[in-house]
Parts: sequence; C-alpha cells; structure tokens
Amino acid sequence: MTYTISAADLRNIRLNQTDALNSVIQNIAIILSTAKGSVPLHRDFGIAMDALDRPVSVAEVMMRADIREAIERWEPRAAVVDIAFSGDASEPGKLIPTVEVEINNG
Repeated sequence: MTYTISAADLRNIRLNQTDALNSVIQNIAIILSTAKGSVPLHRDFGIAMDALDRPVSVAEVMMRADIREAIERWEPRAAVVDIAFSGDASEPGKLIPTVEVEINNG
C-alpha cells in the first residue's frame, strides 16, 4: 500500500509513537521539513539546501535526488515511489515536496 506524505503534514509530533505506520509517516514528514546541517548530532539528517535560489526546474531535480537518498538512509522501512512538488501562491518559487512511499511491513 502506498502513502502520500508532504512536508506540510508535520503536526503534533509524538516522540513516543507506538504505531509503526504512523511512526514511518511522521519520520518522513520530519525528514522533508528538516534542513541538512540543522540537527546538532546528526548533521547529515534532512534535505540539503543546495537547491535554494536555483531556478525551479533545477531545484526540483536536485531536491528529488536528495529526498530519495535521505529517505533511503534515515527511514529504511519506506521505499520512495514518486516525488512531486507543489507551490505556494503567496510565496512564488517556494517548493513543497510531496512523497509517495510504500511502507515495508518487515
């Protein structure tokens, strides 16, 4: 079964998440909304900000690769199926990543 997760989905973080499915979904939302280098003891956690100030088409390509790598590394219970981007009309050029993942039951 596939699930669609967006960086905008991050609400009410539960650090003691007991449900495996919700834990994976929450972890992916955290990965998508964390800038690489911003977590003190895990500087490689999150998404690189190298795409910042690039043309949207270039930024999307750069972010796709980085998002896929970050999820593979930090949330191995999920496999990326697709990555899409939406915009924000109030902030032109802002990309909001949405990831479709398949969650492994093992």
